[in-house]
Amino acid sequence: MTKHFEMTDMGLMSYFLGLEVMQTTEGIFISQKKFAGDILRRFKMEFCNPIKTPVEARSHLSKAGNGELVNASTYRSLVGSLRYLTNTRPDIVFGVGFISRFMETPSQDHLQAAKRILRYVKGTQSHGLFYTSAKTCNLVGYSDSDWAGDVEDRKSTSGFVFHMGSSVVSWSSKKQQVVALSTTEAEYMAAASSASQAVRISVLIPAKDGHSGIQQKTVAIIPKFQSGQETVDALERQSNWQDIRYAQERSSPRIMKKNETRQRISSPKKKNVGPSRQRYSNSYEDSYWRQR
Repeated sequence: MTKHFEMTDMGLMSYFLGLEVMQTTEGIFISQKKFAGDILRRFKMEFCNPIKTPVEARSHLSKAGNGELVNASTYRSLVGSLRYLTNTRPDIVFGVGFISRFMETPSQDHLQAAKRILRYVKGTQSHGLFYTSAKTCNLVGYSDSDWAGDVEDRKSTSGFVFHMGSSVVSWSSKKQQVVALSTTEAEYMAAASSASQAVRISVLIPAKDGHSGIQQKTVAIIPKFQSGQETVDALERQSNWQDIRYAQERSSPRIMKKNETRQRISSPKKKNVGPSRQRYSNSYEDSYWRQR
């Protein structure tokens, strides 16, 4: 590239857009220690007491909230800064996604939940991602979900993390699109989401023969630390009705309401019909809907 473009070799990358990169013979360590410190100073939390967990156990916040309303712009700025921090901090992804649900009208308890994450960051500023220089590694994934954790719409939250050897390469925490009727259904949807991500990652990894793919066995692991295939087989045996329900919903057309269908049947084109014919038509439609 130096033959075609004018450039200067500045050596190994050490800093890029808030990401600190430390490259050694053992591997590469990526962190955002300086950016985390800037967030703490910006929101006047540099002298706060550290805490061991980013989210309070069994926390159930609602959009209504408790206490007075806080400055929405300040709250959104805090959430946005924490979201950028998740580029190297998988441990706060769930908490940041949780407080992101209340950016419209944040209240005092929402702000306290966000500050709790800052207190956790205060004690873990030096945490980051370490990628070893191992020649062989396996792709291993872990998935989990809660059940009806959102008190507003009763949807569950799925989460997964994938390791390439001992290094984390992909992670996510996202609210499910539909309401799960049981814990088994919530875990099943979380496993399906993690399996889809495993397929996408395996395509990006070059194989030894030059084609895309992965030589090692891909394993998705759920809370009981079973292999993904064993867990999915067990869930299929216990929850066949769920597969049938999803397949039926995907294949069924839109079901019109009774009033819409009646209106379509009863008024195609207006014709001049006699009173006896009109009474017969109405009685036929009423008997049809009674049978339905």
